[in-house]
Amino acid sequence: MNVTVRPIQPSDNTLIAKIIRDTLAEFGANHPGTVYYDPTTDALYELFQKEKSAYNIAEINGKIVGGGGIYPTAGLPADTCELVKMYLLPEARGTGLGSKLITLCLEQAKANGFSKVYLETMNELKAALKVYAGMGFTYLNGPMGNSGHFGCPLWMIKEL
Repeated sequence: MNVTVRPIQPSDNTLIAKIIRDTLAEFGANHPGTVYYDPTTDALYELFQKEKSAYNIAEINGKIVGGGGIYPTAGLPADTCELVKMYLLPEARGTGLGSKLITLCLEQAKANGFSKVYLETMNELKAALKVYAGMGFTYLNGPMGNSGHFGCPLWMIKEL
């Protein structure tokens, strides 16, 4: 299995948007107030041109199987970015690729001057919750920032 992780390219937009929406639908998490309905999901390359952001595409044997990134979400403290749009196809889950992507995102956050990484998620994504907790994310009592994703009722943070 040849695994590669690379920066997003404009040609990745359509496929990664489909992976994100299909994954949310698979888990019954395609609710209003999530990235499922967020128009920026269709233009991630453009979105991640913002300073101090990064989005990574994961491939197995040359096939795009998911991605994940960091973003300086509006309303977050200056030292905090958000771990965003972490989604993998079923064939990539349980391979360690999710942890590899998160580790890369944490390194990118640190390199961009952030000392904390925040995320918003859902109860339906049980395996992801275990991965986040295993990587040192802890639960918060409420949301931070202004992501607009009111459909995500769980919030976590990690100090770098």
